[in-house]
Amino acid sequence: MLTVVYLNSFGIYLLFYSLALSINNKQLTIIFAPFLQYMSNWKDKEVYKTIQLAIPIIMGELAQLSLHLIDTAMVGNISYKHLAAASLVMTAANIPFVIGIGMTISVSQLVSMANGRRDHQLISHYLFNGFLLCTAFALVISGGLVFGRNILKHLGQDPQVVELALPFMTLVGLSVIPMLLYMTLKQFTDGLEYTKTAMMLSIAALPVNIFLNWLLIYGNWGFPRLELVGAGYATLITRTVIFLVLGIIVLKHRTFSRFIAVREHQWKYSLSTIRELLRIGIPSSIQMGVEIGAFVVSGIIIGTISAISLAAHQIALSCAAFTFMVSMGLSQAGSIRVSNAFGRSDWDKIRVIGKTTFITAFLYGCFCAVAFIIFRWQLPLVFNKNPEVVHLTAILLLFAAVFQISDATQATGAGLLRGIKDVKLPTILITIAYWIIGLPVGCFFAFHYNMGAAGMWLGLIIGLTLASVFLGGRFLTMARKSDLQQTA
Repeated sequence: MLTVVYLNSFGIYLLFYSLALSINNKQLTIIFAPFLQYMSNWKDKEVYKTIQLAIPIIMGELAQLSLHLIDTAMVGNISYKHLAAASLVMTAANIPFVIGIGMTISVSQLVSMANGRRDHQLISHYLFNGFLLCTAFALVISGGLVFGRNILKHLGQDPQVVELALPFMTLVGLSVIPMLLYMTLKQFTDGLEYTKTAMMLSIAALPVNIFLNWLLIYGNWGFPRLELVGAGYATLITRTVIFLVLGIIVLKHRTFSRFIAVREHQWKYSLSTIRELLRIGIPSSIQMGVEIGAFVVSGIIIGTISAISLAAHQIALSCAAFTFMVSMGLSQAGSIRVSNAFGRSDWDKIRVIGKTTFITAFLYGCFCAVAFIIFRWQLPLVFNKNPEVVHLTAILLLFAAVFQISDATQATGAGLLRGIKDVKLPTILITIAYWIIGLPVGCFFAFHYNMGAAGMWLGLIIGLTLASVFLGGRFLTMARKSDLQQTA
């Protein structure tokens, strides 16, 4: 099993590294050639430009998620109890962590709008105040996770799983600080459409994390065998390194020098700017927290069924999260481009970007659905070989295949709406889709019809589908309304 884990981990790294060598965006875009050909008649080939921007974001997101997948695979090699403990911690930490990420998104949105106006001083001002705001959120979130870790004892989980999870929770909580600070700087560079910097750092972090895991999880080269705790230390060290490196690049590289050069006048705390960041950041955080929260709560509910159900849920969710990172990359790229056009009040451009991004997301969702169906028996073996875990995971992957299209298009809709500063009503619509409809229906199927984990996943499918319909319809309505206003 160790050989399988190492080969898969090294294979993931080689995949990202080989793709990253094609530094030219036009060369990177070749992997999306079928999509580009299909949509070649769209006005000015906006889909081509969006994918050019999205590919480095996608690769960076996949590389970051791979850090978690590698931890999961290497920890799962010890026992399914360790795998369940890792799942429990990541499940509990996901909501506050994602809320923090939602706050960092406000930086890219405002930076992109200022960039659309070519206002370099305002961009520098948003960087400073955004970093201050996100630092405060990172400290609060980290403190909550570290000092509130005993909540794991009260979630009705397996006692052995909880015992393994507690020290891991502390390390994951501490690693939130460098990770959110890294994400803040990443959102700044992404908002300026310099997306390769963070991509390269994320890819470079993979072999570092694998090596540290090998040393600390299994106790190689004389290091203590720390098992799950070792994975926590490896993640903390890796996240700290990439934050420090990106910080040095932003401060010292000539690409960003024009924004740093005006720091004497622009790097000042501004309450009005903080409020502007919060007006986008809070609804964005709630949106992401509501969605992730639905998966977190479903994981906790599934954990009350059995440790095997929780382990299978974690594996299937990890696979779905991996494909979702591509959807998130498309969403962020579309959001950045829409935000840039919004800064110039160019609604023609906004509509074309929106339509082409939606179609690309739909095609990608179809591809992922087919892949999950075909490889549903092979994917679980990367993480664990327990026959019961593998069998249940294969069933859950069928459900994951069903919601791939909805997952891709709802992420795109949310991103496009953020790009035009429409965040309040979408937040309400997402909350209704997941918490008023999706989760209650999932619980009904899980316990009333004794469907177990599969029932919860059915509820998630319903929630994702409704969110997709709500958000897509909202964007089209907003675009049409603006068109009518301009015509009038």
